[in-house]
Amino acid sequence: MADSGNSHPKTLNFNVGVLGHVDSGKTSLARALSSTSSTAAFDKNPQSRERGITLDLGFSSFTVDLPEKLREDSRHHGHENLQFTLVDCPGHASLIRTIIGGAQIIDLMMLVVDVVKGIQTQTAECLLIGELTCPRMVVVLNKTDLLPPNKRQTAVDKMTKRLHKTLENTRFKDCPVIAVAAKPGGPEAPETEEPQGVSDLIELLKSQAYLPRRDPGGDLLMAVDHCFSIRGQGTVMTGTILQGALAVNDTVEIPVLKVTKKVKSIQMFRRPVTGAMQGDRVGVCVTQFDPKLLERGVVCSPGSLRTLQAAIISVRKIGYFKGSLATRAKFHITVGHETVMARVTFFGLPPEETLQSPQPPAPDARPLDTPFSFDREYFYQDEYVIGQREAQGAGPDPEQWALLEFERPVTCPVLCLVIGSKLDTDIHANACRLAFQGRLLEGFEEKSYAETTLPRLRIYKSKHKEGQVERVTDDYTAIGRNLFKKETNLQLFAGLKVTLSTGEAGVIEGGFGQSGKFKIRVPGKQAGTVSVLRPSSSSPLPRKKERALLRGTQAKRKKPRQSLSQSASTSNSRDTSLTQTKRWSSPDLCRTHKRMR
Repeated sequence: MADSGNSHPKTLNFNVGVLGHVDSGKTSLARALSSTSSTAAFDKNPQSRERGITLDLGFSSFTVDLPEKLREDSRHHGHENLQFTLVDCPGHASLIRTIIGGAQIIDLMMLVVDVVKGIQTQTAECLLIGELTCPRMVVVLNKTDLLPPNKRQTAVDKMTKRLHKTLENTRFKDCPVIAVAAKPGGPEAPETEEPQGVSDLIELLKSQAYLPRRDPGGDLLMAVDHCFSIRGQGTVMTGTILQGALAVNDTVEIPVLKVTKKVKSIQMFRRPVTGAMQGDRVGVCVTQFDPKLLERGVVCSPGSLRTLQAAIISVRKIGYFKGSLATRAKFHITVGHETVMARVTFFGLPPEETLQSPQPPAPDARPLDTPFSFDREYFYQDEYVIGQREAQGAGPDPEQWALLEFERPVTCPVLCLVIGSKLDTDIHANACRLAFQGRLLEGFEEKSYAETTLPRLRIYKSKHKEGQVERVTDDYTAIGRNLFKKETNLQLFAGLKVTLSTGEAGVIEGGFGQSGKFKIRVPGKQAGTVSVLRPSSSSPLPRKKERALLRGTQAKRKKPRQSLSQSASTSNSRDTSLTQTKRWSSPDLCRTHKRMR
């Protein structure tokens, strides 16, 4: 484990995400709370200052004495102070991908709500992201100075009640709500105006703080949000360590550039340290590196991350998303700290296996990181399936998965959180743009993955075909037609099941002639079926023209064309009952994908 300090008291770092709708006062609140700011704090982006909104993640901090409730838990760690690192996330609708990146590194979410306007579109989206990524939340009702003094408390109480009603079915039920005025008088007010309620907010944050689970083991993974140079020193990358530990003289990799660098020095909010671990926010100095090459990304232990062309994820639809999740549709996929477009193919367990399997746990209680198996068959889905099992009274729907084919390679760890969104939706529409979530289970690194590794994925799809029984040759054999073309190799379908419209099941024995006709063995034809298929010798057959007109009308012809359905499978299991379907395996699916690209 890296030692995180020298002569300074050892500090427990606690990351608080400041999220909310645009112009709800997040940056003003972070400024009012903070005593120390990092290089990326307080809207340093020129466009941010001009427009008055945050365009990037901003980081700042303040330090308090370690609360008494944490002293016992922290005793063996030697912590003396508690440092709150505030992650100011943008609230502008088009920057939701930046919020998703920031939400993955926070321990507590501080949802800032304009007390006058209440919950708005991006407020709701931030709440959803918090549910996916963060265990705890505090709601801050900001801008209370805009309320008339004689009605202020009544309005705050009313808004608090509304918020508790909204949150009662989420993981943040009964979360604390506090009212403040971070910048009385608004952005143009003089700095002499003292914030209102900030001291109470600090005490609330101290009461909500806990000892985050920090594991210095494993490979290093650090999310970098800012990169700049210092003359005579080198290039500094600032960010948060997501996993593992880091020490001076360690070698790190910048995977997007495929380069490695040696760590020259480390700082935590301008204090030099010899090392840091998971959860710490640090500045890492390296030499001979152009900061223009990396503004945001990840730094890791050499060789620990993979650059993927495609991936398999577990998938669960976000209930507030009103659109359908259709196969072959494109979504914005946020994976790691990157957002990229990807084409999505949904698949699940075979229908017959789904209905026979034990009742799965409820979706919210189902782990998303269950290992994926290439040894079983999966059923191709035209879209994400909702409610079929529930509609049949068999309990919640089983697990579903998705194949993501990225438009450009992405670098990320396995089992990382994946969020699918429709960020091209009208930003003024009152609609949730977060579509689904999941975990990355398997990745494909080769550019030729569709030909090399994707065929391991055994997905089949159904295709319905119908033909006719032309005649019978004995009590157990019939001749069928109109299922295959004459050039089809019928030996590929020998032994597969077919079903007569009268209910009997048969098996294809092979071809008959050169026109695409085939033999069917039906071991147990009913007496009525035999009499229908085999005409009476005393009844003359209709002429050819009449037979064409009478096709399908059994009551008016002597030799009807019995309806036949075929079940042909490319799998090795030929006793599978798949009535009226043709099964295509994953190699066929891969070729279909390639043709449609």
